[in-house]
Amino acid sequence: MKPVSIVRHAASEGPGHFATFLEARSIPWQLVAIDAGDPVPKSVARFSGLALMGGPMSVNDDLPWIAPVIELIRDAVRRGLPVLGHCLGAQLMAKAFGAAVGPAPVKEIGWGRVEVADNAVAREWFGELQSFEAFHWHGETFSIPPGATRVLGSALCANQGFALGKHFGLQCHVEMTAAMVRSWCELGHDEIEASASSPAVQGPEQMQRDLERRIEALHGPADALYGRWTERLSRGS
Repeated sequence: MKPVSIVRHAASEGPGHFATFLEARSIPWQLVAIDAGDPVPKSVARFSGLALMGGPMSVNDDLPWIAPVIELIRDAVRRGLPVLGHCLGAQLMAKAFGAAVGPAPVKEIGWGRVEVADNAVAREWFGELQSFEAFHWHGETFSIPPGATRVLGSALCANQGFALGKHFGLQCHVEMTAAMVRSWCELGHDEIEASASSPAVQGPEQMQRDLERRIEALHGPADALYGRWTERLSRGS
């Protein structure tokens, strides 16, 4: 089986639990570390699927790799390979699919409940799950792309997840590990302090309270999503 291509945009925002999920099922994966200078692949022909992680930048920034990554997403769609986006990755997908990306009503940093939409597409991806607590760290959001279905939402950010055929984009983070939460709290200390007036920004102590239990609970919906997504991987050699 060809590997899943995982595109990392920032060193601190790696695949986390997603990589653990793949490895537990003997699904190979290959990291494209844009933050370390890796070139964006010209096509996805040698991969079984394309996954994109998060990052502090905006899809609207003038960065040299953004246009090639958007073209890579479109190449995957043309070839029938599934695409999965986490936070910035979902915003890149939304832009590739013709949707808008811009400032969210409020900045969200920390834990918050996400509701699963009551529609057939949402049930296809999450079964009978109605809501779960997800981790958030974003100041922008996307509109739902043409032809896609809103699958996840929350009180402060209506568009937390969309599905378009075999492709899925998440504004929230389900790939988190306890180590990632601790690292982000340390690296993002200044951003947390500067954004403290937002009603959806938690402090490091609050984010890390009962952390192991929260992470374990998050793995349930994450595994449901990743399981549905990996069913759609190209199985050719």
